[in-house]
Amino acid sequence: MERKSAPLHGRGATINPVGRFEKLDIEPDDEWRDSDDEPSNPQTLYLRDSSKSALASNDSPDIGFAFSLNPYRGCSHGCSYCFARPTHEYLGLSAGLDFETKILVKEDAPELLRAELAKKGWKPQTIVLSGVTDPYQPVERRLRITRRCLEVLAEARNPVGIITKNHLVTRDVDLLAQLAADDACRVHLSIPTLDAELARYLEPRASTPKRRLQAIAALAAAGIPAGVMIAPVIPGLTDHEIPHILAAAAAAGASSAGWVMLRLPLGVKDIFVEWLRAHRPDRAQRVLARVRDTREGKLYDSTLGQRGRGTGRYAEQIATLFEVSRRRAGLSERGLELSTAAFRRPVVGPQLSLF
Repeated sequence: MERKSAPLHGRGATINPVGRFEKLDIEPDDEWRDSDDEPSNPQTLYLRDSSKSALASNDSPDIGFAFSLNPYRGCSHGCSYCFARPTHEYLGLSAGLDFETKILVKEDAPELLRAELAKKGWKPQTIVLSGVTDPYQPVERRLRITRRCLEVLAEARNPVGIITKNHLVTRDVDLLAQLAADDACRVHLSIPTLDAELARYLEPRASTPKRRLQAIAALAAAGIPAGVMIAPVIPGLTDHEIPHILAAAAAAGASSAGWVMLRLPLGVKDIFVEWLRAHRPDRAQRVLARVRDTREGKLYDSTLGQRGRGTGRYAEQIATLFEVSRRRAGLSERGLELSTAAFRRPVVGPQLSLF
């Protein structure tokens, strides 16, 4: 059972459904609840993540990379459509508001990464930051965990691909430029829409579209290969913006582009539907109908090779629009093929060497 609430300032989810693995849900009785007990905007809590490994492996054939590094679990950007939301349910938390207000922090990620890259069995290859949740969400400005991981990657000259919605990535231009000099770095800014008003509610705590374009410009000016990811394309809501996003990114200095169709696995479906009803009630039915057009009548299809693109005539139209617009903008296809030629194993301190 889920507890519905009105839209909250700075939050993407409007509900906080019980996790799918939980057997018990406590639902307040409206007859006994006072008006003063109505839910308010929850504060963001940062909790320690005690994971013993920095790297997560992946064998999915339609993702394009084998290893990712996620300094944070959960994301305070609060994007209502985020496909990673259900990962919070493995922690006994909700994919809704919990995902954006209870953030697990991997404080030891840089040290764990150093130990893993130093192992003889590590085969140098591209590591993606972060693959699941954004490595540059607001708290990174203070904690600097992503930056310290980049320091390790730069020391080892291990290639890294970055995907983010935050202008904060420009803070680390010095490290990214070092890696780029060895063809070991590529950064993509995710820009699903150029509509600042829409982005304000769709991605409430991410950088504005304008700031993301400015980040592309700053990276390109520093000699760092930068691109744009239209992720996700939301049928019936943002798909018409594809040519404009690609043209704006190219003008800012982007060299490559990619896209991903809206994915609504598990509990994300309910969260996104509630977001539509709260923020775009006049468009909700049209958007959901278009989503179903790309998913064989469903809101989501997890079939490998199809989940990131969709199927059917409408999905084909979106793919064609992207391809024509990409070529017109002079952008190459997004790729993560980076060089490992300069790799060198990082130095491990006395404490880590004991392991």
